[in-house]
Amino acid sequence: MALLSVKNVNYTYKGGRPVLRGVNLELEKGKVYCIFGPSGCGKTTLLSLMGGLDVPTEGTIEFEGEDIAKIGLANHRKHNAAYVFQNYNLVDYMTAAENVQLVTKENPYPYLRKVGIKREEIRRQVLKLSGGQQQRVAIARALASGAPLILADEPTGNLDEDTAEEIVALLKENAYEDNRCIVIVSHSTAVAEQADVVLRLSHGVLQQM
Repeated sequence: MALLSVKNVNYTYKGGRPVLRGVNLELEKGKVYCIFGPSGCGKTTLLSLMGGLDVPTEGTIEFEGEDIAKIGLANHRKHNAAYVFQNYNLVDYMTAAENVQLVTKENPYPYLRKVGIKREEIRRQVLKLSGGQQQRVAIARALASGAPLILADEPTGNLDEDTAEEIVALLKENAYEDNRCIVIVSHSTAVAEQADVVLRLSHGVLQQM
């Protein structure tokens, strides 16, 4: 059974402009998926639907065979899906450790060390960390949540090329080692080339490349 299934999903913005047309997709654990396409094509909208941040105009999103609307969107967001955002979405006045502790009662140190945050950086306010370090903290927070589905919205968009490669490699490592499903939204061909499955979104239609 697929971890997450998108079934005949349409989405129309207020005002009547269609952005997603009959999207079907099945996601499995242990794989990295890239939803690829230009800015404004609806990639983030699709990610939001999968994460339970919005609801489709038509169609259903299922987690392990159950409609997430019946699971409860808040419940789905809390237990099933975790986000990694382009702008990190950390609480800037908190330390790296405190940001991870927002989603878990466990010791945050193992998660932060796993993503390459050094001991002296763990208790540092995140505003004093580099962009690459902040994104690592965001990934550590997603991992600490325990969610089997990690949704990364342009996670390398604010990073230099070398750091971007490291972040994608880190996401891949966690897909394979922890048997998670990683979905990366990107307009970068370099990011797409690192994924196991690449799906192109164009004019509201999703196709595997």
